[in-house]
Amino acid sequence: MKKMQDSRRDFLKHSALLTAASAFPAVFTHASAQAAKGTRKIGAGEKVNLACIGIGNQGGSDVYSFSKTGLANFVAFCDVDMGGPQTLKVLKDFPDVPRFQDFRIMLDKMGNEIDAVAIGVPDHSHFPITMMALAMGKHVYVEKPMARTFQEVELMMKAAKKHSKCVTQMGNQGHSEGNYFQFKAWKEAGIIKDVTRITAHMNSARRWHGWNSAITSFPAAEPIPSTLDWDTWLGVTQQHDYQKDFVNGQWRCWYDFGMGALGDWGAHLIDTAHEFLELGLPTEVTLQKGEGHNSFFYPQTSTILFRFPERKNMPAVDLTWYDGVNNYPPLPDGFGNSALDPNIPPPSSGKIAPSRLNPGKIIYGKDLTFKGGSHGSTLSIIPEDKAKDMASKLPEVPASPSNHYANFLKACKGEEATRSPFHIAGPLSQVFCLGVLAQKLNTQLLFDPKTKTITNNKIANEMLPGLPPRKGWEQYYKV
Repeated sequence: MKKMQDSRRDFLKHSALLTAASAFPAVFTHASAQAAKGTRKIGAGEKVNLACIGIGNQGGSDVYSFSKTGLANFVAFCDVDMGGPQTLKVLKDFPDVPRFQDFRIMLDKMGNEIDAVAIGVPDHSHFPITMMALAMGKHVYVEKPMARTFQEVELMMKAAKKHSKCVTQMGNQGHSEGNYFQFKAWKEAGIIKDVTRITAHMNSARRWHGWNSAITSFPAAEPIPSTLDWDTWLGVTQQHDYQKDFVNGQWRCWYDFGMGALGDWGAHLIDTAHEFLELGLPTEVTLQKGEGHNSFFYPQTSTILFRFPERKNMPAVDLTWYDGVNNYPPLPDGFGNSALDPNIPPPSSGKIAPSRLNPGKIIYGKDLTFKGGSHGSTLSIIPEDKAKDMASKLPEVPASPSNHYANFLKACKGEEATRSPFHIAGPLSQVFCLGVLAQKLNTQLLFDPKTKTITNNKIANEMLPGLPPRKGWEQYYKV
């Protein structure tokens, strides 16, 4: 009860909620004002002029992935820690690309030379960069999850709809690999049908595991590294002193900056089921287990139940998320071994540690049960004898014509449609936002998908937008 009262005081103190975002003044840079020039039509033989925002860690990995497509011409690199150890390899390998530390300055100075932006920065900064880029008529590739709060995702979807000539793509890379095309084909052929239950699990150790959950304040301030623009790193979030445990992947640990294990891996485990089963938004989100719960960073272990209503001719679905080293879902008979697909990229904290159960999901239909891994890993029917019986009835699955990065760049050229555009990735990201709210408040939330409001918890409903942005960052909340 005390935690709930503290949360209420915190959020009533900041009562200028972002649901009133339309009241914020529209403040645009010079480059934003040039958006009327429109989105450039890219010729068939041309490359996409791409600016990469975030070139260390995952952002750096994205740079190389875009480079390998042969479809990108890098015109600008931006990173708040330009010259930090995590950015040096990219800078060495691409020495002639103009460099910036503030995305606003980059877009202001080079807006007319940029066709598209790739955003590989911490979760809390996805929103303002995306909103500015779309307002300028730039195509946007943004890493998952789309944003950190429910309302930010809502505004991003509205902006994408308004600037409809701009291509959007969320970076859940498996959405362009085998599982995507298999799930689509099996659903259309009636192999996957009458699904009523799904479990998804990520049981490897996370960065915050082992931290003392009795912590009552943020860690003490430390000197800001000379290479880091800390003010721009903070972006829209409320003021925090610099701490090494806030940056370079550690941001994922904290409610104020990241989305925990759910936001990190949910988009690689739940994405195809969410899209092709048309799950949309849930009516109930319940934190069933939250070991090590506290007000600052994510629990050591979480079990979250999402209940989705009937859709069209499909039954209601209960989806249960499991994270934590020893927090495993029940396994059906005939599950067999859990092999780790070698194509799954490692988490930002390093290789996946040996585990009794590798990241994956189990999908329960009326007649068939399926197990699958993460990212692009394909599903298999279990038990094995059932799979053999079904082998001759399975439809042919087409090969992917392009990976996720090439898909985005080809879409910028008008040659393909993106597979994870904001109208697909947005509701999935909002599911994660609701799950995080249930984690933070350690409670059950009842949600109305039509009004997009939480109906049983006023505090939680007020938290859908998150805290108001810092002064000087309000302009991004107007579509």
